[in-house]
This record gives sequence, structure tokens and C-alpha cells, in this order.
Amino acid sequence: MIKIRGIHRSFDNKEVLRGVDLTVNKGETFLLIGRSGAGKTVLLKNIIGLLRPDCGTIHIDGVDITQLSNDKLEKVRLEFGLVFQNSALFDFLTIEENVGFFLYQHTKLSRPEIRKKVTETLALVGLKGIEDAHPYELSGGMRKRVAIARAVIYNPKILIYDEPTTGIDPIAVDKIVSLIEDLHQRLGITSVVVTHDLEVGLRLADRLAFLLGGRIIFEGNKEDLKQSQDDRLIQFLKGSSGGPIKEMEV
Repeated sequence: MIKIRGIHRSFDNKEVLRGVDLTVNKGETFLLIGRSGAGKTVLLKNIIGLLRPDCGTIHIDGVDITQLSNDKLEKVRLEFGLVFQNSALFDFLTIEENVGFFLYQHTKLSRPEIRKKVTETLALVGLKGIEDAHPYELSGGMRKRVAIARAVIYNPKILIYDEPTTGIDPIAVDKIVSLIEDLHQRLGITSVVVTHDLEVGLRLADRLAFLLGGRIIFEGNKEDLKQSQDDRLIQFLKGSSGGPIKEMEV
């Protein structure tokens, strides 16, 4: 579903991505890990076409998006659903308007039709009867569920979770992780998860990659991870300040 080869991206002569190669298979949940500032967000922005790489190719479902015009790239972006780190809900809109935002913007469905679709999608994430509430009236865990509902309502091919469990309590974390697992089984969506919570990430992931120094230095499944002898990966997983990864590689 996602095939990246030789991606480079610089800002003000500072190279952030230095030849990234990565493959995400259709229907899998893929975990992307790395230190803060390693370039994970820059990589995600290249994948969804918000940034264009300096060189390299990015194929989304067989289409090289680096060669597309802005109009065609916009159509590819509609194949992605995004769950932002802080949910990114509009406080001045109702839950119905938040979850149905894409449908209001990009379809000709009537308001009653959209409300029906919103109600069905909220039920899918375990929320009922909150269509007329506002985000500030909800708990952190409920806002995360609303954000997930907004991301899946238009049946995207690829779902990207950016720190999906940040800022919520352990019970809410377990509910969100169970919800992500359930949605993956029901909808069969290809998912990419970025998180610093390795326990959560490894629970969700079919495969994973470790980004360090602008390159992918590990890609594989959890069994491959256990067998890795790479001292940099071992240090990261242990959370140790002592090892080959130095502060300059943040």
C-alpha cells in the first residue's frame, strides 16, 4: 500500500530524511518508532503529500505521488484518514459537525443523511447520543474516539495515528487500543501508528520500523525485533541514556 524508496528531505540546508526506504503492506498495522526530532512527522507529511521530497519516490497503492499535480495529489490525500495527537477537534462545532466534517466538505449528502452516517460511525467507536455535544464537554478518551470516528467515516484506504494514546489515563488507553484493534479487524484498513508508548505500539503492530539519523535502520516484525543485535535499537527499546545513540542524533 505504501512503498518509499530513497526519500531525502532538507530544511534550510539541514537534511532530515537521508534516503528513507520503507514498505507498508496492504491491510497491516505498521508502527513507526524513533526519538523525538528523528523525522517521523516529516516522513508522515511526505507520505500524505503535505510535503514533497527533494528526491526519491513514494508509491501509494501503486501511484507515485511525487509525480502528481496538486489537483491529483489532493485526490490521493482523500484516501487517508488522520487521527491527530491532540485530537484536533473544532471546539466551536458540535460532535456531529466534527465527525461529519469531511462529508459536509466533499459530498452532496443532505444534513439528515450526514447525521445518520455520523450516528452510525459514533456507534462504531462506542459512543451514542453525543451528536449535539461539543468537544469541551467530553473526556480526553471520548475526544480520541470522536477523532477516530471522524477519520474513518469516509472509509479511507490508509489510517494514520499520531500518538493516539497521549494525554489520557491508563484505562482510557486500553479502551483506545482495543478500539483500534477492533476497527482494524472490522474495516481491514492499512494503518500507520506513530507513538512513543512502545507497549501500545507493539501491541498493535504487525510490523515496525525504527527511524534514526534520517534513515530506517530496522524494519521487520516483532520476532525480528527480538532477535535484533543492533545496539542502537536495543538502547532505544531499553530507554537507556548510555549507548551508541548520542544527543546529536536527536
